[in-house]
Amino acid sequence: MKIRIENATIVNEGKRFNGTLTLEDDKILGIIPEDDSLHSIPQADQVVDATGMFLLPGVIDDHVHFREPGLTHKADIQSESRAAAAGGVTSYMDMPNVVPQTTTIEALDEKFRLGAEKSMVNYSFFFGATNTNTELLPRLNPRTVCGVKVFMGSSTGNMLVDREDALRTLFARSPLPIMAHCEDSSRIAANLKQCRERYGEDPDVGHHPEIRDEEACFRSTELAVTLARETGARLHVAHVTTARELSLFTPSMLRDTDKRITAEACIAHLLFTEADYAKLGTRIKCNPAIKSEKDRAALRRALTDGRIDVVGTDHAPHLLREKEGGCVKAASGMPMVQFSLPCMLQLADKGILSIERVVELMCHAPARLFHIHGRGFLRDGMQADLVLVRPAAPWTLRDGDILSKCGWSPLEGETFNWRVEQTYCNGQLVYAHGILGTQHAGQPLTFDR
Repeated sequence: MKIRIENATIVNEGKRFNGTLTLEDDKILGIIPEDDSLHSIPQADQVVDATGMFLLPGVIDDHVHFREPGLTHKADIQSESRAAAAGGVTSYMDMPNVVPQTTTIEALDEKFRLGAEKSMVNYSFFFGATNTNTELLPRLNPRTVCGVKVFMGSSTGNMLVDREDALRTLFARSPLPIMAHCEDSSRIAANLKQCRERYGEDPDVGHHPEIRDEEACFRSTELAVTLARETGARLHVAHVTTARELSLFTPSMLRDTDKRITAEACIAHLLFTEADYAKLGTRIKCNPAIKSEKDRAALRRALTDGRIDVVGTDHAPHLLREKEGGCVKAASGMPMVQFSLPCMLQLADKGILSIERVVELMCHAPARLFHIHGRGFLRDGMQADLVLVRPAAPWTLRDGDILSKCGWSPLEGETFNWRVEQTYCNGQLVYAHGILGTQHAGQPLTFDR
């Protein structure tokens, strides 16, 4: 089936132009700028008039927790991939801290089986590193597995890798990109002890950035960067939160054609500051913690100077009852995948970055840095993963709009200027004007490594 999307403002590879895109079955058939009179527009079975809308590549979220298997009371692959589709996210990479943890080949194979059965959009899964499973690394298929996730200082069951010999072996031997959660656990433990002595066993969430502080983040990120430089490992640092950490990602790195050390920023740290704990409380409790306005400003600047390479969500749903308590008892994490693109386009409206840069950080860069095959760009012959968004279409987020299984968002009550109108995954319309498709259109991501 041929579908022609015409009269769109197309944003792709640093350019913005009016034009027509035609897709056939699951591939992009052609892109014709409006002023290109040399090419005739092909016939189509269906025509979509995109007047007033922007046509972007589908978003690739490199960092989600869809909670399946084992934690499906609060999220699962089907529910969260549907939320992704409604937000213009057509591909995701899911984390290993589920039950059982994705730290064996058998557990990894099971997640791929679940993705094939349930996912509305494209998927891949990280393998989880531990102190004792580095011998499995050579068995990972670099063509199908997105990467290895290592928790370098934030314990998740037995997934905390805190032995230097195990870390060095991981960095030296991993055939895949290493995505690191960087917080120093000894620093966090000492800070928590002091905070409990002052404020009781479960301090108010406002103290969360004092416990998981700048120093905890910097120490661990510095170690990861050092190991990567010594071993030549491909390192991707997850959810950078501090201005100090950004100093480790120097401008000289920008000249590299194939960057070996890259950094991710997450939506929550670009939106909120520690002042927002007073209003939103544990709804914005996450690890690493939301920090100061100075840190947020530095992260926002880094979106355009090249120190931040990718924007993801760290989408991590919990039920609201699991968010009760303070720094100790309340679960860390929040659902964000459905609203990440409208949030970033809102930042573009504020002049923090351009729409072209939003597309680079959320679509092109994840595809390029993970070497994803055939996705992330609007090019002839590539997979037809597309999103149509409408500017100047104000809407206010209500609880009935939320598709994540947990049923809440820290953004409730916020008014957005951009609306996701249609999402295509592999040429299939999976979301249109508030209505989700019924098909599981997702395919496993493959990687050119």
